Amino acid sequence: MNDGDASELANLAVLRGSVRGDATERTLPSGSVSVQFDVTTTIRSAGRSTRVSVPVSWIDPPSSSIAPLVDGVDLLVIGAVHRRFFRVGGATRSRTEVVADTVIPTRRRTQVATALDGLAERLRVR
Repeated sequence: MNDGDASELANLAVLRGSVRGDATERTLPSGSVSVQFDVTTTIRSAGRSTRVSVPVSWIDPPSSSIAPLVDGVDLLVIGAVHRRFFRVGGATRSRTEVVADTVIPTRRRTQVATALDGLAERLRVR
């Protein structure tokens, strides 16, 4: 464990996988736009592979970045894990999702490499 203060801790999530289904867009009460989509990826543990679907929410993405979010496109997603609470039919529910800071189609190899280098720098223990 790092002996540094809490400002050195990080909640980082990195996903590489394929968009499952099409992205949906909704306007939040704040006026921000949330684009939500699922990324299907693989978890490897103890010699076994399991396919999982991870919900992703991207707040106020550039409009030009939404077009590639279609079924089957391979992506790199960098963000943080969030759990949000909301009310539905009088009951409180929760949803855990990755809130994306960066979403890059993996075919853009130079952008992917630059994003991963930046992530490695953020994680470097000093």
